[in-house]
Amino acid sequence: MRSTHELFSLKGKTAIVTGGSRGLGLQMAEALGEQGARLVISSRKQEELDEAVAHLKARGIEASSIAVDLSDEAQAHAFVDEALRLLGHVDILVNNAGASWGAPAEDYPLEAWDKVMNLNVRAMFLVSQRVGKLSMIPRRYGRIVNISSIAGLAGNPPGTMQTLAYNTSKGAVVNFTRTLAGEWGRHGITVNSIAPGFFPSKMTKGVLATFGEDTLAKDAPLNRLGDDEDLKGAVVLFASDAGKHITGQTLAVDGGVSAV
Repeated sequence: MRSTHELFSLKGKTAIVTGGSRGLGLQMAEALGEQGARLVISSRKQEELDEAVAHLKARGIEASSIAVDLSDEAQAHAFVDEALRLLGHVDILVNNAGASWGAPAEDYPLEAWDKVMNLNVRAMFLVSQRVGKLSMIPRRYGRIVNISSIAGLAGNPPGTMQTLAYNTSKGAVVNFTRTLAGEWGRHGITVNSIAPGFFPSKMTKGVLATFGEDTLAKDAPLNRLGDDEDLKGAVVLFASDAGKHITGQTLAVDGGVSAV
């Protein structure tokens, strides 16, 4: 019987983290690397990836990067193929890349809807399908962690955010997670999702500026926003053998916002 320390270890494992150059993606990449995983991270901007890889390597983490637009089918497939070349196989996939756009529903631009849905849902499907087919299913092992949001668990209160496409896409992530878990469990693959609440990040900068960090923190039973450590435990649980009997689940990491 393995110890708890051994169950949470990722020594010898390999991982892809999409959208891993900053914010929550970089936090989760750090967590996986600190537990021993070798990493490939992605984003659309090479300069941000270079900074992130340097940051990870300074922490003793083995990491490589690939710049890619994952909403494009050809690029998504080429990305997975290159990641497999670099890593040999993929044990862990964290689908974190995402986008948001704020506008009233009655005037929501179709271009914005497509941008959000293509990156938040289509890209997740493209990458998961190819990683599963080429690496996880043949090896009968895999850990997929999809990043949803508490915005995918409910709508927006009146007079607050106007993020129709984002909320819709993150709700899709939740049910994608459940459905894929049901199909791929027989292959030894777990599929779970994390639903963060408000964390200071580039994506939430506008919302935090509009409503104020203190106001949003007061809505949480813990009276705080997420910080640069709060996703680490959740992603390691789902990525490691400590969570090997958990699949199809969504864990809100939101200071209790979704509980009240």
